[in-house]
Amino acid sequence: PALASRQPAVTRLLVGATPGGGTDILARALSLELSARLGWQFVVENKPGAAGNIAAQETARAAPDGGTLLLSYTSHAINASIYPDLAFDPVKDFTAIYGIARSPAFLVASPRLGVKTLREMIAMAKREPGKLNMAIGGLGTSNHLAGEVLKRDAGLDIVGVPYKGASPAMADVAAGHVHLGFGNVAGAQQQVRDGALIALGVTSAERLPDFPDVPAIGEVLPGYESSAWFGLFGPAGMDAALVERIAQATEQALTSPAMRERMAADNMMPLALGPDAFKDFVISEIDKWGAIVRATGAKAQ
Repeated sequence: PALASRQPAVTRLLVGATPGGGTDILARALSLELSARLGWQFVVENKPGAAGNIAAQETARAAPDGGTLLLSYTSHAINASIYPDLAFDPVKDFTAIYGIARSPAFLVASPRLGVKTLREMIAMAKREPGKLNMAIGGLGTSNHLAGEVLKRDAGLDIVGVPYKGASPAMADVAAGHVHLGFGNVAGAQQQVRDGALIALGVTSAERLPDFPDVPAIGEVLPGYESSAWFGLFGPAGMDAALVERIAQATEQALTSPAMRERMAADNMMPLALGPDAFKDFVISEIDKWGAIVRATGAKAQ
């Protein structure tokens, strides 16, 4: 009864991304697992925009009773550097609950561009500086910065085209409205398999077993590596016993056959960080991405 009194009737799981992308897919799979394991309902609500800041701000302002949680991603750490006037502190205004997974991204090209490899794309971009453009599925996201680091490392002049989510960004690359883009493997892999998108490279340090013909970008640009991560947060001040219950249920969920299959299918690797370790990880990520923001001059607008 004491524990039951500290649990919500329903938990809104906010996702600062559009439906259909990797974050949304993960959130919906996790919400089913947590509903079954914890005995109350988890309902996903998409709140896209401002690289996750809209969903994060709503979570930070919510009551710390477990009724509102946030499934966030790398931008939670990046935004500390790329948005100078954040309305919240990404560490102090949140309870870090569990670090869930990592996910690499594909650098994809429209089939209409007529390039099949990263080297061909780099050569084209160098021949005609400023001609190529790149869809940005959210300013300040890890995929935005993956593009900025690519341009810096290869010495390319490519124009960024911002979108309000990964799904519309990838759709426009597939349709040929934009030449290039970075998309998380989870969200882009089916279009790559179907030939709607040409995968020029993957941001992981090594090739993915499911896509052995797609080279790691680091094979062409040594030292290049980037990956997104996903984690569960609540508002600051949550009851420690409730946090531990949700963290343990999340850890158990990730070992379930359904979630393992889901994550393997989406080429996600478990992060598996409990509350304290996840908080430390977020702090280290803020430092890491802050250095990249300063080095590339990336801006949120």
